[in-house]
Amino acid sequence: MKILRRADEVAEWSEAYRTAALSVGFVPTLGGLHEGHLSLVRQARLECDRVVVSIYLNPAQFDSASDLDHYPANLEADLDACREVGADIVLVGERTDFLPEGFESWVFVEDLVRKLCGTGRPGHFKGVCTVVTQLFHVVRPHRAYFGSKDFQQAKVVSKMAEELLFDIEIRLLPTVRSADGLAMSSRNERLTEVQRAASTVIWESLQAARELITGGETSVDVVRESLAGIFDKTGSCELEYAEVLAAETLRDFPDGVLNLDGEGVLVALAARFGDVRLIDNIQVTATDASGRMEEAELEIDGGN
Repeated sequence: MKILRRADEVAEWSEAYRTAALSVGFVPTLGGLHEGHLSLVRQARLECDRVVVSIYLNPAQFDSASDLDHYPANLEADLDACREVGADIVLVGERTDFLPEGFESWVFVEDLVRKLCGTGRPGHFKGVCTVVTQLFHVVRPHRAYFGSKDFQQAKVVSKMAEELLFDIEIRLLPTVRSADGLAMSSRNERLTEVQRAASTVIWESLQAARELITGGETSVDVVRESLAGIFDKTGSCELEYAEVLAAETLRDFPDGVLNLDGEGVLVALAARFGDVRLIDNIQVTATDASGRMEEAELEIDGGN
């Protein structure tokens, strides 16, 4: 595994791979790698001839200096993990390559950032899109891999890649969770024991929302109130947002009525446990609902 600290060095290697007709997979990260990140690298390893991972704690996507300062980082552990799962190149990004003094050229997507994290974190997605654009130009991957926990981010990057004519397939992989359902996140390390125990409310509320929707509930307000109600019973956290949106466009449903046909439903939330902010989501489709109905019919038939 090659560890490179200059973007131009990575570009040189990537060009050599492409010239040799080798496919390049790319996993961009902030560092603080966990099983969620590593699952992306493993999938890239299965699908591509060469795999590039970037580790760059991008200051442009942090709206809080404190959050940036306290972001868990252990470069040596991250490099060991990348080596174990088969990365070929790790770019340890330098700020001088991506955000030099006087930098003023930004990339952003408009409509998809009007909800969810785009509301409470102004400038966040501008920072994400700009650095991912730079990384795409450097690495020139055939495929780039993102996790569903950051669903909005993946949708934004996918839209950006499509409209800016990057010839890159954006791969969105399932969220990796702990045994109790908590989505893997670098920020989980900052939770106290009490906060970690309380954090199971996230998965509990999302599962309850899924049950409501697959059970036939069509009111956005009812589902949203269900999410908020479950959080109200947990005193050690604050619900920042709970949204029920169209999964493809991240827009509100007309008249507040859910429609599972087509793009399906995204149920997403952000919650703060002290100064630790966690996000999560689920997607519910017509297939999920029909499966629930089939299970109910089987139970009825069995009862007869």
